[in-house]
Amino acid sequence: MPHIILPLFLSLSIYLSLPLFFQVGADGYNSLVRKQMGVQNFTIAYNQMGVVATLQLASDSPVDNVTAWQRFLPTGPIALLPLNDRMSSLVWSTSVADAKRLLQLDGDAFVAAVNAAFSKPVARSTFVDQVLSNVHSLIKQSSGQRFEPAPVVMSEVQKSRAAFPLGLGHTSTYVGQGVCLIGDAAHRVHPLAGQGVNLGFGDVQTLTDVLADASYAGLGLGTVGELIKYEQERLKHNVAVLLTTHGLQRLYTTDFLPTVALRSVGLTLTNAMPPVKKFLMNYAMS
Repeated sequence: MPHIILPLFLSLSIYLSLPLFFQVGADGYNSLVRKQMGVQNFTIAYNQMGVVATLQLASDSPVDNVTAWQRFLPTGPIALLPLNDRMSSLVWSTSVADAKRLLQLDGDAFVAAVNAAFSKPVARSTFVDQVLSNVHSLIKQSSGQRFEPAPVVMSEVQKSRAAFPLGLGHTSTYVGQGVCLIGDAAHRVHPLAGQGVNLGFGDVQTLTDVLADASYAGLGLGTVGELIKYEQERLKHNVAVLLTTHGLQRLYTTDFLPTVALRSVGLTLTNAMPPVKKFLMNYAMS
C-alpha cells in the first residue's frame, strides 16, 4: 500500500511557517489534507440530497425525546435525532428536486412537510399489503401496533436549514508519513443508518489508543509503521459499515415489487424479534 511522505508546515501568516510534528485530516469529505496527500478517493454519487435542520418539538408531546426516529419514504429516509428534551436534528434524504423545494419553503410550510412525512400514509401496492398482512398474522402482530407516533415538530431553529449531496466515498489509504485521515475525510457513508458520526468517533478512539501506545513505548507518533495500526483496525469496521449502508441505500431506492415486499417483511420480522434488534443496535453503537 503506497504512502506519501509530506513536508508538513503550519502557516500562521504569510510571514511565518512552523514545522508540524503530526497532522490529522478531519476536514470532511472535501478534505484538503487528503488532496495534499495525493491519495486516490473512490466515490459514488447517489443523486440525492440530505436536507438538515434543527427542530423544536411540541412541549406537550406524549413521547419522551430519547429515541431516534426514521421512516423510509419513496424518495428516501427521513430521520429525527434527539438533541435534548425538546430539540431534534433532522436529516431528510431525498431527490435533488425535492431538496430544492424543501429549501425554498417558509418555516411553517417546512414544519408541516416534516410532520406530514412522519405521519401521512404512504401508498403501497396491493401485493405488498397482502404479503405484510400474512406476515403480521404469522407473528400475531396487528398492523396498528407496528409503529408509535413520532414527536410533533413545532418550529425550526432559524438559519439551521441546509442541504448537502449524498454519496459514498473511501480513500485508498488513511495514513502517510506524519499524517492520517479520520471521519469523512477518510470515508463517507449514506446517513440512512446514522453511522457517519459513529465511524468518526471510532476513528478518534482508535487513533488515540495507537498514539498512546506509541508514546508509552517511546516510538515516533507520526511514523507510518505506527499509524498503519490505526488504519488496519479501522478498515475492518469502516468497510463493513460502508458496504452495508451502500446496500441499504440501493435496497430502499428500488420500486421493484418483490424487493419492496422482501425489505418490508425483513423490517417487520426484525421489529418482532427483540434479540435481533438488540444485536443490531449494539453493533451500530460499537
